[in-house]
Amino acid sequence: MRFSHRVEGALLHGLLGGVRSMSWRPSLGAGALLGDLARTLAVRRGVAESNLARAFPERSATERGAILAGHYRELGRVVMEYARLPELARAEGDEFVAGASGLEHLERAHTAGRGMILLTGHFGNFELLGAWLGRTYPVDFVVQPFSNPLATAELARLRERAGVGQIPRGAALRRVFEALRANRCVAMLADQDARRSGVFVPFFGIPSSTPVGPAELALRTGAPIVMGFDRRRADGRHELIVEAPIELPDRRSPDAAVRVTAAHAARLEQRIRANPELWFWLHRRWKTSPPALRPERRSA
Repeated sequence: MRFSHRVEGALLHGLLGGVRSMSWRPSLGAGALLGDLARTLAVRRGVAESNLARAFPERSATERGAILAGHYRELGRVVMEYARLPELARAEGDEFVAGASGLEHLERAHTAGRGMILLTGHFGNFELLGAWLGRTYPVDFVVQPFSNPLATAELARLRERAGVGQIPRGAALRRVFEALRANRCVAMLADQDARRSGVFVPFFGIPSSTPVGPAELALRTGAPIVMGFDRRRADGRHELIVEAPIELPDRRSPDAAVRVTAAHAARLEQRIRANPELWFWLHRRWKTSPPALRPERRSA
């Protein structure tokens, strides 16, 4: 193992322990200050500003700047909450989660017995969403391992203590099918640039390369796609929202997967427009252009 990985792992372990030594509300304040610092240091700020300009061309630079400032602060709060994910997910009462709506959609899907795909985006504290729902419905997160194995293991322990299973992205698809056959909930993210392996669907009016995996999985297995979102209240607590399943077209239709992908992208966009500070603007969402828009290479 690389020496740098050991140093990073030790720092992360110490940071998580330090956050857990604080009570929850002071840690939110510290997280907001951390976000302010990241914005001041211009951590991926250029990417975020470009994304906001593309998504909200009708808004002024001042309005977009306010969204971005709020986003950095919220991002810092969420980072702080990762350290106490088990505590937030397993707490009784409404100290951390003020309430959840739409749980009847999960109950219907669970009763149907074909498993379900819990789909969301990098919106709010999305891991808390899955872990909290996992108290009632067994949940497996599809996760992306970090380059540092110690960081991957640290976060894996937090998820395990929060009561959720994990399926590493890139692992055999068999594990996902097994989870659905066991009537488990497979939690996935599908809102980042999928490069040339994605399908292009509208997102903020822009053709956007989007992962097609959730749609293909639902069409192949019949498991419903249920979208969920986490929204932070003004008092710092969370509200969880579960929407009705996406209607699945005839799987034999040649554009079925594209239509399902477009549907879940549209739902996410609607949530972002309502609370733009909660979405992860620091990712190059529109990095990949549709084939027709790519400049052709000229032969020498």
